[in-house]
Amino acid sequence: MADPYAALGVSRGASADEIKKAYRTLAKQLHPDRNKDNPAATERFGKVTQAYDLLTDKDKRARFDRGEIDGDGNPTSPFGAGPFGQGGPGGPGGFRPDYGGGSDGDIGDIFEGLFGGRAGGGGFAGGFGRRQPPAKGANAAYRLAVPFIDAATLAPQRITLGDGKTIDLKLPAGVENGTQMRLAGKGQPGPGGAGDAIVTIEVQPHRFFTRDGDDIRLDLPVSLAEAVLGGPVRVPTPDGAVMLTVPKGSSSGKTLRIKGRGFHKKTGGRGDELVTLMIELPADDAALAAFVEGWAGRDRGDPRARFGV
Repeated sequence: MADPYAALGVSRGASADEIKKAYRTLAKQLHPDRNKDNPAATERFGKVTQAYDLLTDKDKRARFDRGEIDGDGNPTSPFGAGPFGQGGPGGPGGFRPDYGGGSDGDIGDIFEGLFGGRAGGGGFAGGFGRRQPPAKGANAAYRLAVPFIDAATLAPQRITLGDGKTIDLKLPAGVENGTQMRLAGKGQPGPGGAGDAIVTIEVQPHRFFTRDGDDIRLDLPVSLAEAVLGGPVRVPTPDGAVMLTVPKGSSSGKTLRIKGRGFHKKTGGRGDELVTLMIELPADDAALAAFVEGWAGRDRGDPRARFGV
């Protein structure tokens, strides 16, 4: 991919919002699910996704703008194209010449300093002209939206790749926003084999669960009778509803713990579900108002005394 800006149809000075808007428009038009009989569209879908990932990474975008990396995210060569092939020595994977035999104290050390390593371990003179192994194809970038419950329970996910093929993914323990999964050989084709597919996970928000590390939090409405008298109540969890006992005399804000109903941990096991009780009073209940009016203990103690007001 020569120019990620051109791939998305935006200017070099485009804002993050403009880049996001352009990507959404193109992704909607080119998604493989809508172009099953159009391989050119699915190929372009992979390229615009790769362009979006590069331009939304502030560091990579700045490096591209300075000419330090190309549109595929690979380092550019200060020597330009030459006897090594297009894009400079070593191809898209970066500069890795095989220097052959010889001493270590030679010009190979200069290349080691420039490019961060030497492939042959030998001197510069012995084999500088040796042909390099064919380069692999570029990596393909994807984003996968995962429902909150699926992320918590590690439910298998299905993704359609740029070539139109659909595969099932097994989410890793500890999965979170930004988790990346590498699918070997599922990227762009190349003379040395296909590159990899890099799938970035985006865990979607839930309408009443929130995440707190490996734990899950839930604000649970309870009635006045349930708070005063206590008893079992039905509570949702990512794995289905369970019964939870509310202690007698519970106040709003009291937190109860359900073991092992949170996210799977990288180290094994699962977090917990933390349930915070929220007392809900009925509106315009005359009987309840009359009871409180005549309740002998209604003025007993000051719940705000600790505030000193």
